[in-house]
This record gives sequence, structure tokens and C-alpha cells, in this order.
Amino acid sequence: MKKFFAFLKNRYFKFSIFSILYLGWVIWLGNYWFLLGEIIIFDLYITQKVWWTFWKKKGVEKQPKILEWVDALIVAGFAAWMLRMFVVEAYTIPTPSMEKTLLVGDYLFVSKVSYGPRVPETPIAFPFVHHTLPLTDHTPSFVTWIQNPYHRLKGFGSVKRNDIVVFNFPAGDTVCANLQAVSYYRLCRQYGRDAIIHNKIINPQTGLPICGDLLVRPVDKQENYVKRCVAVAGDTLQIINGQVYINGKEAYNPKDMEHQYKIVTNGYFINPKILQKYDITDVYRDNQDPNVYYADLTYENYQRLKGFSNIKSIKRVIAPAGQWNPDIFPFDKRYPWNENNFGPLYIPKKGVTIKLTLDNLPLYRRLIRVYEHNKLEVKNGKIYINSKEANTYTFKMNYYFMMGDNRGNSADSRYWGFVPEDHVVGKVKFIWLSIDKNADLLHKIRWNRIFKYFP
Repeated sequence: MKKFFAFLKNRYFKFSIFSILYLGWVIWLGNYWFLLGEIIIFDLYITQKVWWTFWKKKGVEKQPKILEWVDALIVAGFAAWMLRMFVVEAYTIPTPSMEKTLLVGDYLFVSKVSYGPRVPETPIAFPFVHHTLPLTDHTPSFVTWIQNPYHRLKGFGSVKRNDIVVFNFPAGDTVCANLQAVSYYRLCRQYGRDAIIHNKIINPQTGLPICGDLLVRPVDKQENYVKRCVAVAGDTLQIINGQVYINGKEAYNPKDMEHQYKIVTNGYFINPKILQKYDITDVYRDNQDPNVYYADLTYENYQRLKGFSNIKSIKRVIAPAGQWNPDIFPFDKRYPWNENNFGPLYIPKKGVTIKLTLDNLPLYRRLIRVYEHNKLEVKNGKIYINSKEANTYTFKMNYYFMMGDNRGNSADSRYWGFVPEDHVVGKVKFIWLSIDKNADLLHKIRWNRIFKYFP
């Protein structure tokens, strides 16, 4: 047994094990420049010419306790950083757009190996934070001196319909520092690009610009969103009266999906205890009529409330076909779509060539120009891509259409279009903690949600 443990401590054995693991990682990464790291491993265990643990005293066998803690923290920090980058990452749910499948206060583990982790596109960044330094409002946590091209390592599969996916917000490449929760592009449509860029919109109460500085973020540092993938590359999507259709067939409706309803009472208010009992959280009164409420309800809760004696009527809110919502993609009157009646829309697939016209250009303009980095111009009624006249276009990436399960209260692909494959972060696997911030101390933790698994 002593010989066995002595063998485990042998420097050649340690060198072999770490070399095999490192070589496997380099092969998975696909960047063979990292093979130079073998020189460090060889020196660390065999030649020992460089004193890599410079914080320790050289030649001293018994190191101070504090240095042992430093050793442990460095190893643990590096392991956690590697796991976060390539395997799994923790996220929290800040908004009700996925209720009741995911609730505000749910803490998730998101698998990056499900679809294959992305090699960091912005490698020089402050560790364990996303895009902003801690304790600051909008100081970037990264620098863009080095930008890697998009590359995804091999994973266990690809994005499938009905997967719950974390991704970088496609319209989050530019953000107003003072209004980070509001889409910059929506502000441009509302006030005009020039007014936003030059800070011409003034808050009448403070006399200060409402937008502030513009923050530009690379893909992997854009805000993280979580939605359900309802359509994958190559699908044709259409929404008719709130029902999603994929390739002409009714799409899957999640069990706990919510829609918005208009509730008219007979003058008696809705008892808050009833709302709490059935976990009905998104309810507000009409400003003009105190007898009218609007609420996001599951079908089960709709059935419960319509039987109450103080409720005169309860009807789902559906914008009729042809009633154009200018905030709905592609923001063009030629496509008079709204959140309940939308499409048909083809979801681009890598390698597929489409006919490109002035009529369908609004659907694919941002894809061609921003996501796939082409110069796009329209001159004298003709389309030019990279200075060449074009009447077709071949997609370079796969795209997806994401929607929240709370269909009446979700800013999703209906409002900003396609999600490119290079924006996909990973797949939601399970909830490791769930906290209800509105509950009393004894009921803060939703024990029934912990370790809820999403296959």
C-alpha cells in the first residue's frame, strides 16, 4: 500500500495524468496554440527550472498556513472559473416573462455542454461578473483589445424546440447607460436615432438627459435572457390569435403557460388572499375603471376565477389580426403584425439561400448587416451586399425564435426578431434555489421548487 501511495506522488505519474487531461482539453478547444502550455506542465513536474508558485518561499518544505490557504483559494478559484466558462453557470430569474414555468427568484443551473460551450469572444475580463464591474453603474468589466471569432466546442446536442434556453439579448449590443432596461433600438424608433445619440431627450424634472452615454457590448457581454425556443432554424412560424403554429401545425403549449385576461367585477374587489392562494401575481387595475382588472393567468386559474360570484366577465386579451403594433418585429407597416397575430416568418438556416427583395429585406436586414457582418445598402431600388448587387442571400448561421411562457407579458422574439446561434449560452437544467421576495421570513424559500429538473 505504501508503494502504491508513493507511486501516486511520483512526479512522472503526476505529469502523465495532467498532460493527458490538458491534451484532452486542447483537442476539445480546437486551438492547438495551447499545446505550448505543455511546456509549463513539463517544467512544473519534471525539470522544475521556474519557480511558478512565486508567492511561496523557495526551498522551504513547511510553508506558513496563510500560504496554504492562498494555494487552496487559487486552485478553487481557477476550477470554478473553468467550470463557469465551459461546463455550467448559475443564473437567476429577474422578470415574470417565463411564469409559471420559471418564477422571479428562481436560481438556475444552466448547462453549457448541452449545446457546446462557446470559446470566450472577449477573453480579457474581470472574473465571475458579466458586463459591469461590481459596485458601479456602468463601468465595463471587460476590454476589447482582443476579440476572438465565434467558435463553439462540441456539446451533447443542439437547440431543440421547447428547450428553455439562456442567450445573449440580440438587441443588447448598444445600451443607454441611464436606461439599461429599455431597448436602445426601441428608443431610436420612438425619438429618432439622432436625438438618442446626441442626448437631446431631457428629463423635465431633473433637466438632465434621460439616456446618458451609449454603451457598446460584444456578443458574449450582452444581457442574458431566458426564454423557450418555439422554432428552430428551417421552421416557418406563425401566430394566430395567440396560438403558435410551426410549419402549419399547432405548437406545444406548456402546461403552466400564462395569457393576459381582462376581468370585469360587479363592484366588489378581488380578494388578495384568493390571488395569493392561487399564486396570481401579475394583477393591476384599469386606470379609468376600478371595476376592471388585467391579470396574467394560467388556464387553470382562468377556470377558477370565472366561477367567482363577484366576477361578471373574464376574457382573454387578443389583438386582432391586421392591428399593427409598431413595436413588433420587423417594425414595418408592410408587415401589420402584433403580439397575438404574427407571421408567417421563415427562421433562417445555415447554408440555405433565399430570394432577397425589397419586400422581405426588413425581415433579414439586421441579420445580414449586424449578425453576419456584411455591408448592406439599397440604391435606386436595388440591394447591394458588400458593394455587389444581390437578389439572393445565403445564411451563415442558424437562428432561433424564442418566446416567454407568460405570453401576454414577455419581451421576446416577437419584439426583436431572431436569436443567432452565436448568442446561445446554454440550456436550463434545474432550479437549485427559489426565493419568494414577497413572502414572510418563514416562507421565503419555495422548497417545492428546489431541484426541479428540465429535461
